[in-house]
Amino acid sequence: MHRAYQPLTPANNIFLRKRWDQAHFEMHRQKRENAKPMVDNKPPKTYMHLHIKLKKLQMEGERLAIVERDNKILLEKMAHIMRTEGTVDNHKKDYQEKSLNRTKRQRELLRITHENLAILKRITSKEPHYNHLQWIDDWEVNQEYTMNISKYRHAWSREQEPWRRHKLQQAAANRRIQEQVKTWDELESRKQERKPKDKK
Repeated sequence: MHRAYQPLTPANNIFLRKRWDQAHFEMHRQKRENAKPMVDNKPPKTYMHLHIKLKKLQMEGERLAIVERDNKILLEKMAHIMRTEGTVDNHKKDYQEKSLNRTKRQRELLRITHENLAILKRITSKEPHYNHLQWIDDWEVNQEYTMNISKYRHAWSREQEPWRRHKLQQAAANRRIQEQVKTWDELESRKQERKPKDKK
């Protein structure tokens, strides 16, 4: 009696109740196996066109075919050059090189040349406003005054002393000559002024 089926709910027939419960249990197991999950935890689908890019492979193959064809043509040309003299196909003896804008460039060059010559002529014909020789003389006199009033000799004066001494001597001689000429002219003018007075 203790091994007999014990139903959870009261039943008139234990054997029928056992059969019905077994049928419900089998139906429950079948539903559980066929039940679809509420959350999709499956891995995503893999698409072959994402992993194997056929278009890229096609373009790569076309590029390699073009390179191979160009190499083949180049090898044929090199073999032809090795077999023959290697002349150029488009070489013509009577062909003369010509330019479409040669005359325009020549006219432009002539115009620029004439303008440059005119500018050079204006520059050379223009006399300077300042006398640079007078500036040099004044500078030498100022340097002489500076050396006369300075206590110690300057470093640059030692390096340029021979040239400077010569220039200063020449300038001093020129000034003395000019002063003598002025005094001589003044004496002559005074003599000429006195002569008429003595006669009177």
